Amino acid sequence: MALFGIFTKKNKESLDKGLEKTKTNVFQKLTRAIAGKSKVDDEFLDELEEILISSDVGVDTTLKIIKRLEERAARDKYVGGNELQRILREEVAALLSENHDSDSAAKWETKDGNPYVIMVVGVNGVGKTTTIGKLAYQFKSDGKKVVLGAADTFRAAAVEQLDIWSQRVGVPIVKQQMGSDPASVAFDTLKSAQASGADIVIIDTAGRLHNKVNLMNELSKVKRVMQKIIPDAPHEVLLVLDGSTGQNAFEQAKHFTLATEVTALAITKLDGTAKGGVVIGISDQFKIPVKYIGIGERKEDLQVFNKDEFVRSLFGDE
Repeated sequence: MALFGIFTKKNKESLDKGLEKTKTNVFQKLTRAIAGKSKVDDEFLDELEEILISSDVGVDTTLKIIKRLEERAARDKYVGGNELQRILREEVAALLSENHDSDSAAKWETKDGNPYVIMVVGVNGVGKTTTIGKLAYQFKSDGKKVVLGAADTFRAAAVEQLDIWSQRVGVPIVKQQMGSDPASVAFDTLKSAQASGADIVIIDTAGRLHNKVNLMNELSKVKRVMQKIIPDAPHEVLLVLDGSTGQNAFEQAKHFTLATEVTALAITKLDGTAKGGVVIGISDQFKIPVKYIGIGERKEDLQVFNKDEFVRSLFGDE
């Protein structure tokens, strides 16, 4: 199974296709900038800065990458074009490694036999419900028993969308009427999951409320209520961000990391943007692991983030 198994040739092809716009923006410009270079000079660094910022890596992370590249190049007596690309790949991968090791990651299991609980947060329109649906599909395909909880009761369409995904994927959903207490939905979901011997619970939550304080209070309440049933729940708080929004994704990340303790990121819609560098910038700035990336419309087009393959896709293979 692609999500949980080794990174296959098919995964790589999907990744390359999904990142095509960003790759064109980064790799082709980089190739032109490197052409004929035998050293890392100011002209190249200026061009590299422009390339990275234009793909929404972000200014702070871009400057960090350039500093690392300068230091690395200073240690090497001769740096040709191919070596420059290799060093850049290695330094960006190293930067991502400082924030997580999620590609080898998660067993999606708990020590006490309780279901593994994922609480999903994010604003409306980022692909939150779709990401939950795709996760449920891939967990189920891997033989896991999944239960969904429709705790985004603030918006009627959210419950309906999740219900459609539950039917499409063939996994049970726990829901209540719009306006119900989200914590009550989460409570019922965990009780149901325990009773049915589920392996994974995925709880959807509100993308927005009337103000940030309300959102913070609600997410805290949902977590407290879940912990009455499973003391260490949620095992993961997954923030879904729309990669195509570029710098706006940074603002959303800032908002939700203040509202709750986010432990992992899913960055969606990377196939529709040339700004896939946002994955590098957000991971670096918030020190939160990117666990999943969305690179297409199909149910299979949600991948566990593999930092080395991602960097190869962006900056070119050996």
